[in-house]
Amino acid sequence: MTVRDLFPVHAGFLPLLDSALLVVAANCGFAEAQGIDLRLTRETSWANIRDRMAVGHFEVAHMLAPMPIAAALGFSPMPLDLIAPMALGTGGNAVTVSNDLHREMTIEDAGPMLDPITSGIALARVIKDRKSDKNRKPVFAVVHPYSGHNYELRYWLAANGIVPDRDVDLVIVPPPLMADALRAGRIDGYCVGEPWNSLAVNMGVGRIVTTKSRIWRGSPEKVLGVSVTFANHHPEILDRLLCALVLAAQWCGNKDNHDELANLLSGRDYIGIDALHMLPALDGTLSGKEVNSDENVPRGNGAFFEPLEQAATFPWKSHALWFYSQMVRWGQVIWNPDHVKQVANVYRPDLYRAALSTLDIPLPSAASKVEGALKEMTPVGSVKGRLFLGPDGFFDGQVFDPDAIEEYIALQNRS
Repeated sequence: MTVRDLFPVHAGFLPLLDSALLVVAANCGFAEAQGIDLRLTRETSWANIRDRMAVGHFEVAHMLAPMPIAAALGFSPMPLDLIAPMALGTGGNAVTVSNDLHREMTIEDAGPMLDPITSGIALARVIKDRKSDKNRKPVFAVVHPYSGHNYELRYWLAANGIVPDRDVDLVIVPPPLMADALRAGRIDGYCVGEPWNSLAVNMGVGRIVTTKSRIWRGSPEKVLGVSVTFANHHPEILDRLLCALVLAAQWCGNKDNHDELANLLSGRDYIGIDALHMLPALDGTLSGKEVNSDENVPRGNGAFFEPLEQAATFPWKSHALWFYSQMVRWGQVIWNPDHVKQVANVYRPDLYRAALSTLDIPLPSAASKVEGALKEMTPVGSVKGRLFLGPDGFFDGQVFDPDAIEEYIALQNRS
């Protein structure tokens, strides 16, 4: 099959570890085997991804998980109709702080820094001390207002008694600029995907204090954002693309491929930094510390970044609705029960299942689940083979039931 025979699909991405599925699909033959010429374009910000999707430069894109939801609610400068028929893995983010702030947190002696409770307690004490000295409050960066980073960082802060926007200022910085902003003293910390946390550590300008995989276990980070027009006009091509990406995820999840994957991602056209900055996240270690320190928890559960295991690429509607609950909580949108169906329809597990019907991969039979309900590895209803999920959920023990979203929002607002 020649390139001329392949169907061209243009995809935008940002230089992040979780672009791996797209990069591998395009470079390791998975897209070509499905009859697709997957053409990748590296972008510098999520706003560029959004805008180039809106004007038709991309049919699909590596995209922040809440971004298609924000588009459906009308929070885009230009009209943008998107669906998310697939997640691009779970986890992958961390919270990094400056050496100075880390030193202050360490003085508080709250315990292991990667733990979201002890690190949060330490940060809360530092903020209290700074207030008494009338020092400026810390400035933390996230990558976009409608991002998992923003919501998870706010969730972590609030659960530890820190009020975002009052006790901590939040600003927007593109991922590749995070470490430099920290080094320049423009910010005191940030929440971003890898390898931009490991880079700060390796540059000697920051320390990782907790991770997404500990704040909300098994949670999505990026999705495949797909133009509704493309999905409607080329459903067979979309099916083939989803198959290619899932097979790429399978390849990425094999530890024997990690060195090759890190070297591929380090290329100038992709992330463009040394492979050594990628390996800690791929292997489940950060700064020499095991992220998954629970001896009895298998890989795929507490892993820092998981590309496939435990339905890591499945687009759960409950994930979409949790992101919506946080949009309401932080004043980005006013609660409206009509939004629930609108938001849930953005994530499309039906398309995912239909596309993967030819692959030997267990698929959840449900479209939604109660987040935080599974306290241990549990068999769940599945199509084709056995599927185990859990433990999942939030570090503070809260549970999100998508069928009781209004009550959940009310509880969050009181906390």
